[in-house]
Amino acid sequence: MSTIDQQFVEYIVKSLVGNPDDVRVERVIDEKGVLLSLTVNPEDLGRVIGKRGATAQSLRTLLRALGTKNDARYNLKIVNNDEDAGEFSSNSRRNDAAVEDSTDDAVENRSSFASSSRKELAELDDLDI
Repeated sequence: MSTIDQQFVEYIVKSLVGNPDDVRVERVIDEKGVLLSLTVNPEDLGRVIGKRGATAQSLRTLLRALGTKNDARYNLKIVNNDEDAGEFSSNSRRNDAAVEDSTDDAVENRSSFASSSRKELAELDDLDI
């Protein structure tokens, strides 16, 4: 049985995401208040968080307002469940071989860029200005 706070978060998030059937809100009460853990389809994680976390911050602000009304302190945790992609539809699964190849190249390029940047910064530190 879900409580009013769970229903509130679930209603808002379901209106934002593309896969509303995958939205789950779990509720845990501890000494710090009420912790709501939000789990969505990995494809919808960006929509829930928003640019620079604006959407997630807005959800937390709305929860704070609800907490004022209910004399409770709410915390919202957005669960990153990329590892659990098997739980969701096959549309969200990626081709592992293609991902491995592209990731290896990106990591090598990034590490060479990082090492060259570190060298340049070290040279700048040596200058007496």
